[in-house]
Amino acid sequence: MRKKILSLGLLGLMFGIIFGSVAAMPWWADTWDRPYVAVYGSDTLTQEDVDGLLWMREEEKLARDVYLTLYEMYGLQIFQNIANSEQMHMDAVLSLLEKYGIEDPAVDEVGVFTNPELQALYDQLIAMGSQSVEDALKVGALIEETDIKDLEEWIAKTDNADIVQVYENLMAGSENHLRAFTSLLQSYGVTYEPQVISEDEYNEIISSPMNTGMGDRGRGMGRFRGGRW
Repeated sequence: MRKKILSLGLLGLMFGIIFGSVAAMPWWADTWDRPYVAVYGSDTLTQEDVDGLLWMREEEKLARDVYLTLYEMYGLQIFQNIANSEQMHMDAVLSLLEKYGIEDPAVDEVGVFTNPELQALYDQLIAMGSQSVEDALKVGALIEETDIKDLEEWIAKTDNADIVQVYENLMAGSENHLRAFTSLLQSYGVTYEPQVISEDEYNEIISSPMNTGMGDRGRGMGRFRGGRW
């Protein structure tokens, strides 16, 4: 009986640790559901499908690398937390690259990119975010709304089910991140104004609750335009 009570006590302690850890997660943590792309067959990809996967793999790396760098500058936990989410986004796109036998363009080194346009954008964003904490948070919001716009456009260009699933999850995460950055900016007395997506779309996102899974608004998607940053 004593052993049984001890076992139940340990079980209760384990549940307490698990649920306590969940409760302690920051409210801006990404509610990402890792896509199980294996449930879909391997369709033939178009060149636009391939281009989109290559771009999104490095664009998600850009977001991660910028946030890691800004965390080193300012020590704000939001940058570390969202950088962790961006790593999950990178992994999701990588799962599709591996599934379809596409060479991964991403390199391990932070701040280094195969795509020269993304390399230039990373350098520009770091310069912008280096000016102040407020500017760094604005850079975060800018990255996320640009990510949303890119994903909308890429989704409109593919009929591949697993690509759509992954992209919609990425977009749900970016919407959560945009809410987090703009909310924290408000605590600094700064009202963020959208620069890439429309004001109506921005207000719809900000006024909506945190996403808990795949995006469901059926927007349209397409290639990122570097000048929009």
